[in-house]
Amino acid sequence: MANPRYFSFMQRPDQEFVFELNDAEKVQQALDILSGKETFKVHVMGRLVKSPKPYNSKWDYHLDPASISFFAMAIEVCDADMGYVQDHLDEAGGAFLPGFFWCPWNSRLTREVTP
Repeated sequence: MANPRYFSFMQRPDQEFVFELNDAEKVQQALDILSGKETFKVHVMGRLVKSPKPYNSKWDYHLDPASISFFAMAIEVCDADMGYVQDHLDEAGGAFLPGFFWCPWNSRLTREVTP
């Protein structure tokens, strides 16, 4: 397990979501996306956890670092805007985001975040 590193993605100009990566291979994938080396699997997905983290305090949820991956396409049932997830967090895990799996299609990795 690597030292934690933090990255963010945007969905809209006013919505940023910070997440933690602690797997060296996933960190390298994120760096490849940011450098432009990876141009296909550029969207972020993972399992939603209903609790805030200090590095992502704007939201009442975070992504489980062990579940995070990058994708090109995903099924519609896991797509949602981060503001909508916040507003409907109590419904997550049922018909909304089954299994707490979140794959925002329009997520765009934007930067590495330094704590």
